[in-house]
Amino acid sequence: MAKLPTRDQVLAWISEHPHATSKRDIAKAFGIKGAARIDLKRLLKELEEDGHLEKRRKTYRDPDRLPPVSVLQVLAPDDLGDLFARPLEWQGEGPEPRILFSARATDPAVGQGDRILARLQEVQGEDHQYVARLIRKIGTNPRRLLGIFRAGAEGGRILPISKGADTEWQVRPGDTHGAKDGELVEAEQAGPKSRMGAPRARIVTRLGDPGAARAVSLIAIHEYGIPDAFPDAVIEEADAAKPAGLQGREDLRDMPLVTIDPSDARDHDDACYAHADDDPKNKGGHVIWVAIADVAHYVRPGSALDREAKKRGNSSYFPDRVVPMLPDRLSGDLCSLHEGVPRACLAVRMVIDAEGNKIGHAFVRGLMRSVASLNYEEVQAAQDGTPNDKTGPLLEPVIAPLFAAYEALAAARKRRQPLDLDLPERRIELSEEGEVLSVGFKDRLDAHKLIEEFMVLANVAAAETLIAKRQPLLFRVHEEPSPEKLDALREVAAASGFTLAKGQVLHTSQLNRLLADAEGTEFDELINMSTLRSMQQAYYNPENFGHFGLALKAYAHFTSPIRRYSDLIVHRALISAHGWGRDGLSLEEIESLDATAKHISETERRSMAAERDTADRYLAAYLSDRVGSTFTGRISGIARFGAFVKLDETGADGLLPMRAIGNEYFHFDAETQTLMGSDSGLTIGIGDRVTVKLAEAVPVTGGLVLDLVEIDGRQAPVRRGRGKPGGPMRRKAGQSARKRAGLRKKTPSRKGGR
Repeated sequence: MAKLPTRDQVLAWISEHPHATSKRDIAKAFGIKGAARIDLKRLLKELEEDGHLEKRRKTYRDPDRLPPVSVLQVLAPDDLGDLFARPLEWQGEGPEPRILFSARATDPAVGQGDRILARLQEVQGEDHQYVARLIRKIGTNPRRLLGIFRAGAEGGRILPISKGADTEWQVRPGDTHGAKDGELVEAEQAGPKSRMGAPRARIVTRLGDPGAARAVSLIAIHEYGIPDAFPDAVIEEADAAKPAGLQGREDLRDMPLVTIDPSDARDHDDACYAHADDDPKNKGGHVIWVAIADVAHYVRPGSALDREAKKRGNSSYFPDRVVPMLPDRLSGDLCSLHEGVPRACLAVRMVIDAEGNKIGHAFVRGLMRSVASLNYEEVQAAQDGTPNDKTGPLLEPVIAPLFAAYEALAAARKRRQPLDLDLPERRIELSEEGEVLSVGFKDRLDAHKLIEEFMVLANVAAAETLIAKRQPLLFRVHEEPSPEKLDALREVAAASGFTLAKGQVLHTSQLNRLLADAEGTEFDELINMSTLRSMQQAYYNPENFGHFGLALKAYAHFTSPIRRYSDLIVHRALISAHGWGRDGLSLEEIESLDATAKHISETERRSMAAERDTADRYLAAYLSDRVGSTFTGRISGIARFGAFVKLDETGADGLLPMRAIGNEYFHFDAETQTLMGSDSGLTIGIGDRVTVKLAEAVPVTGGLVLDLVEIDGRQAPVRRGRGKPGGPMRRKAGQSARKRAGLRKKTPSRKGGR
């Protein structure tokens, strides 16, 4: 009978013969037969318990060595351009071994993040322990999850925070990435799903405190169920896409189209160009070109890309990240109108007269090349007389004609009278670590308005063309306010000393007159907020009900197919209407337009809610160091439990709970949206100026709790337990209530009733 091998002999055999490591292979190698197999089994068990071997089904391997064929993830190139990779199944006690990826000339390209199956060869005397040769790429999109890590004796577990997700994931000791108990982590599935036991995950990113800034948008993404990882089939389709050629397209590459976007924009999906119309019949008129990325060429109906884009409905934008509707290969590359690169587009040529009225338009499917990628600030600076090196040469031939055409459109807009709400957009600036550096409001430049007017005109042209050609499409619908909401707005206006006419068909011009009357008065923000609250929410529909806010009879979204599925539908409709190819609107899509409209209207609202919650959390984190400080603001909402205040400095909304207002009972009047004190007669309503103290800021929820200090410049009532009510705030009971309810028979307008 053969002698039982020593522990060192067994380990050496396994190291030298990684393909023959089953108990049967080891027994055959050492000539062990019969009952001696029991002793070999005991020896292997001891080596496993001591950590020298790891049993995998019926084979053994050294945990401090990688198997000859391993799954790796490619890392970013180093300073010398060499590619290294990390093993995804390392179980050793020490640090992960360093692996140099050595590509053959015939290998497909691999890059950072790619997962590969590779054959490994150990090396000595180098700064790496293995050299890897590609066997095949195996995809770049493992399932991702976000959750709270709970440390345990053997690794730990992850409790997902996604709504409806109750499955816990098991994390092995070597897969914790150093995460601590209670940390928010991002993890990915490790290995195939098992029928037995909890699924395994590998932590890839530690996000730290769940209430910290970097975690904020991720929490919102998962809370609202926004898909943030593309399936492998979608990535494969996107990666396989090739740039479109000139065949079947009009050559627009010599036209000096430019893109104008925010300075931090990663994609550019619209470009424009304008010039004076040389038609003598249109003296003083302009020709405006708007070119939009031809997403329909790459995203075909029924494809994996199309299904995922429809599922997402739109891109979602957060202060620290974007969750795109399309993979970066399309949104950041092939469908982005980069400077100097030929790009497929759908373009519309629009002719306007000297007064800004559109008198003709025509669509083409073309190939364009942007002459410059510009940002709003530098375009505005050039127009104002301080061009830079990039905008200087473009000022006379490109930028000045754009503004000339805009001036005509602005005059037409003034006559059309779309709703003119003054609602500044909030801007949250983050550091590289995700901390809030500042909160302010974005400037509204003429360069912004120029692009907006050009896009509105192009959207109108798309709707009109498809209506004329009897082609099904999705309209952007915005219906007029309901009678109930209009009555509420009239009451607020009357209580503030203004008039909104009753008993006639409502036009946006009437609302604009109300807004103009209030401008510059103490009721300015109140009237703007109340008008906004009276508006219906815009949505998508295959039927045309007009766009009340823009004062347009027909409106469709055409200008952003990279980030809105509605626009992709309109592009396909235009392709079908003009007979430009087989990538137009399919019969199945036409039959399901109603369901598609409802779905993408819902995804739009979902993104808006997630973006709003994220902004609230960032603001709460930003203000958490200023608890106890005082701020000015206006009452923005009234409820039974208190009032909401919008702070002037940041635009953040905080709660003023009933207990923080005063030591008396406050009656809630739903009809007039007021709170009235039973003793003092103090009435709090929307638009009131207040000074408040920040009592609490909770970054995890985004909640701000406030204490009332002053209202309308007067000291607030004493809070419960802090003295007696009354003092300078005492008024004759009912006086303010009558004022706000508009009970006077006649209330003259503050500007002569115009």
